[in-house]
Amino acid sequence: MDDLFPPCPKGFNLAAHALRHAAALAEKPALIVLAEPPDVWSYARLEAAVRGVGTGLRALGLCPGDRVLMRLGNTPAFPILFLGAIAVGLVPVPTSAALTVAEITAMVRSLSPALIVAEPGVALPDSPAPVLRADAVLAMAVLQPCAYLITDPDQLAYIVFTSGTSGRPLAVGHAHRALWARGMMHQGWQGLRAEDRVLHAGAFNWTYTLGAGLLDPWTVGATALIRGPGTVPADLGALLAQSEATIFAAAPGVYRQMLKAPLPALPHLRHGLSAGESLAPGLRMAWRAATCTDVHEAIGLSECSTFLSGSPAQPAPMGSLGFAQPGRRLAVLDDAGMPADRGTLAIHRDDPGLMLGYIAAPEATAARYSGDWFLTGDLVARDPAGAYRYLGRVDDMMNAGGYRVSPQEVEAAITGCPGLIDCAAAEIAGRDGTRIIACFYTAEADLDADFLAAHAAASLARYKQPRRFIRLDALPRNANNKLNRRALTLPEAP
Repeated sequence: MDDLFPPCPKGFNLAAHALRHAAALAEKPALIVLAEPPDVWSYARLEAAVRGVGTGLRALGLCPGDRVLMRLGNTPAFPILFLGAIAVGLVPVPTSAALTVAEITAMVRSLSPALIVAEPGVALPDSPAPVLRADAVLAMAVLQPCAYLITDPDQLAYIVFTSGTSGRPLAVGHAHRALWARGMMHQGWQGLRAEDRVLHAGAFNWTYTLGAGLLDPWTVGATALIRGPGTVPADLGALLAQSEATIFAAAPGVYRQMLKAPLPALPHLRHGLSAGESLAPGLRMAWRAATCTDVHEAIGLSECSTFLSGSPAQPAPMGSLGFAQPGRRLAVLDDAGMPADRGTLAIHRDDPGLMLGYIAAPEATAARYSGDWFLTGDLVARDPAGAYRYLGRVDDMMNAGGYRVSPQEVEAAITGCPGLIDCAAAEIAGRDGTRIIACFYTAEADLDADFLAAHAAASLARYKQPRRFIRLDALPRNANNKLNRRALTLPEAP
């Protein structure tokens, strides 16, 4: 794009930018937990809690740059701790509450957290860091408000995790400017307004939820709605109606589940947002028929959030991903790194939303670049009108239920199961157009599926566990005896 997004101010703090409307909108609801009774956090209450937590964290002896591992679920403590840490220069590390002890221990080895904040029942890593309960953090909300630590926008602000193609989760370091860069999404994807009430169905540790469901609404002065504990997809239609939500955000699988039953009238809903996995055209059309509203899809990465999307102002042509968000510099590169109409989607290294790099993994960081371009790993085709069509992945990453999962990580967890000779994980078609993770294996005889599932559950989060186990006579391999993962399909019935 020729019209670049305005540069981030030189003195900046992500938390201060997220709550920049707090003084002017002191009594307006910033956050509402949709429970009985609703828990309403005004902008004044939210900012006071964030800045009080900042004071409390510094009182513990933590210093700017120290890392705070977050082991929390979908409660107000999550965003309050996240922003409170950033307010005083600490580096929060949100992680999925579903991770097992083995998974989270392996992930944090290279991070050396100075503090772990956890809710009861959430698995903790084998780490010497002290552990603080989430309720102790919320108790800090009444402390004197901290001053925001204004810093260089390129300073490390927070760390999130993704899965690399090797199967090893990679720690992605993001700068304070990452929230400034999300301004390109507000109209380039979300159609976000100050009067909006945004309900997101995802978990807070997911950058899609943290950004589109919380930080973006607050940045423009809108209201974020949180589903209460125990809410399932079947409840979301009624919740949208009761809460008078104007924007709904979820992964395609959630939309699919919601459409299994009639939806109530949603007169306040303006549109939906979708990300995390490909949105099937039929699903978009079914939602439109049921609600008289459109769903706008975006494609993104943990390394750069979203950058390609449809929007209310420029809906994506049916079957396409949409257009480059205004201000983004994107390219399609062939195998030689030259511009092409079909090839690998790439983001310019100067994009303000792009990660600083993988923490303690410079080689992995360097491998993602071709000259001035960051390679997303997504294969696309661009038409003359500038719309992009998704063609798949360069690597073997699976994307089932909105979570990107490395097949190597799944295979490592299954290998060693008694009676199993060899195995390979792959994404296959499930029922109703869904995508699921399957484990193909070789063994002398069929192994009990429940036994295999229990073995996987011992070391994999639920969303990473195979939903099907299929025995083959042999795994498909090429002439060099390398696994041909793309040849893994269900065997034909005899």
